[in-house]
Amino acid sequence: MDTSVYAAFAADTLGVTYNNLNLLITAFTHRSYLNEHKKTVSEHNERLEFLGDAVLELVVTEYLYASFKDPEGILTNWRSSLVRTESIGAAAAKFEFEPLLRLSRGEKRGTDRARAQILANSYEAVVGSLYLDQGYDVAKAFITKSILSTFEEILSSGSWMDPKSHLQELAQSHDGATPIYKVMNEVGPDHDKIFTVGVYVNNQLRGQGNGPSKQAGQQKAAEAALKFYQPAIAETN
Repeated sequence: MDTSVYAAFAADTLGVTYNNLNLLITAFTHRSYLNEHKKTVSEHNERLEFLGDAVLELVVTEYLYASFKDPEGILTNWRSSLVRTESIGAAAAKFEFEPLLRLSRGEKRGTDRARAQILANSYEAVVGSLYLDQGYDVAKAFITKSILSTFEEILSSGSWMDPKSHLQELAQSHDGATPIYKVMNEVGPDHDKIFTVGVYVNNQLRGQGNGPSKQAGQQKAAEAALKFYQPAIAETN
């Protein structure tokens, strides 16, 4: 991909002109890409991702500490909701990172789950590149625009809560019952099982989900069940 594409992205989306554009290009370079371009590419984005992760956590922590007087436990949960893979992956998708990713042919055909993780990693790497090239304040401005701007919605929807805890609160409030989780199916060998778990409220199936463990399946089932209660959540807000 022509380097001018990355320069245009930096100017139009990030609002900066890189001193070292290679930092941004590296931020979009997945490890798999090197395997097919060893003669022309020497670095992937994992070191920038490592740096960006720390910058992201500091910016979010600083914002929450300065803006709210809530206890540490609440602030920690809020921070987790802002920096989790789903949140930063969604930010990367919103700012159209995907066309700029440099992936191997195999990774381009990967699963949606794998792509979401790659997008989240690239978000952190871009933050790392901004920090190195433009400084903390510029990296902070991008994080504020792309992540902190979503915090009000996260608060109002209750998505910052652990899905199982959130579901239990809603089920007890609206149905006077505690959710019960049941394994509906399990497939695969012992070292690679997939569990399908259903969650029931008053003996009614409210959601189901799959995962590599019963606990992971329960989390997915709870997430699915929360959609059932969305109208109730909307009325409360």
